[in-house]
Amino acid sequence: MTDRLKDKVALVTGGASGFGLGIVRAFAAQGAYVVVADLDGGGAEDAAREIGGDAMRMDVSKDADWRDVATRVLDDRGRIDVLVNNAGITHLPQPMEEVEEAEFDRVLAVNAKSVYLSARHVVPAMKRAGAGAILNVASTAGVSPRPRLNWYNASKGWMITATKAMAVELAPHGVRVNAINPVAGETPLLKSFMGEDTPEVRAKFLSTIPLGRFSTPEDMGHAAVFLCSDEASMVTGVAMEVDGGRCI
Repeated sequence: MTDRLKDKVALVTGGASGFGLGIVRAFAAQGAYVVVADLDGGGAEDAAREIGGDAMRMDVSKDADWRDVATRVLDDRGRIDVLVNNAGITHLPQPMEEVEEAEFDRVLAVNAKSVYLSARHVVPAMKRAGAGAILNVASTAGVSPRPRLNWYNASKGWMITATKAMAVELAPHGVRVNAINPVAGETPLLKSFMGEDTPEVRAKFLSTIPLGRFSTPEDMGHAAVFLCSDEASMVTGVAMEVDGGRCI
């Protein structure tokens, strides 16, 4: 099947690398026109060139950037059918009381405030259309927290709760809201999650995943396509674990 998102306009944040790029590629393969938004403007342009979409540089923690990107997509394409809030960051593993205030603020701004800002600028257009699918990329950390990543865990728990609250409020408007919970994968954030990237640390981390491997961008792309397609028209408020059994 290659047309599960045919003619859909999708906006994917953090789409230049990692899980976001996996979602971008999967959406494009299923017929969507994808707008790749990323703080790395050059990376976004590379991804957009690869899939025949559009690229926009944005800081998802900034209201002005959300306003500009949403306005541009709506002006160019007339609608936003699918929104993926994928951009995210973490702090390095450390005792909770040692995380600097500025670092805490940045984690919450990128992982939590960005979802609020996306709602301000994208939800009104979806309400007018009477349809839409929003996907928030949360984490197993929001379900089964790991020590020393306390404020990252909390930000992803917030995202899961926000997903459910958004789903309840937006259902009467025809807008579905879901989340996916990846376990750590081969992305630019992997080293930050583990603290250091050595064979020993990897083996210890993998021992907590029953299927014995990290999540991949392709795994996230497949799950995202399903949740954002009409196949999932009866699915909303779900935080799907795509984690190899990590949260069992």
